[in-house]
Amino acid sequence: MSLSPGDRIRYECTGDDGLPLVRYGFVGGVAGTAGPIVVMLDGELAGDVVNLAEVQPVTVTTVELRLHGADLVDEPALRRGLLSLWHAEADTAGLDIDHLHPMGDGECDRPGGWCLAELQVGAERYVLRAVHTPDEPDVVCIRAERAW
Repeated sequence: MSLSPGDRIRYECTGDDGLPLVRYGFVGGVAGTAGPIVVMLDGELAGDVVNLAEVQPVTVTTVELRLHGADLVDEPALRRGLLSLWHAEADTAGLDIDHLHPMGDGECDRPGGWCLAELQVGAERYVLRAVHTPDEPDVVCIRAERAW
């Protein structure tokens, strides 16, 4: 992965409380092809030096939510709310979603998997999906996948 100063990034780390935390910011500087890099996190004045493996460039497919609670996908009323939660995360990440077409209660496309919306970013089309994660059945992952 090649990052340059000014690139928007997604930084996964552990918060002070020991829980996983996702932050967004910009690359401030790169110390070679293997890192580390300096990131300017949103809402902070100083830069942080982080390992290159802990960051991803912000794209529509890298912005995801992992939420605890299998009922978030199993209950239609809760499933409808997942779209708004993901869209808020995409706004925080700085994504510009051109078109968003909700699919009501979602469409089940496989056991434990639901299509929540169709979206367009630039000329590319994506499907927003909510799925139970195989390794943690109580965790729901909401992310966009390229539409074929």
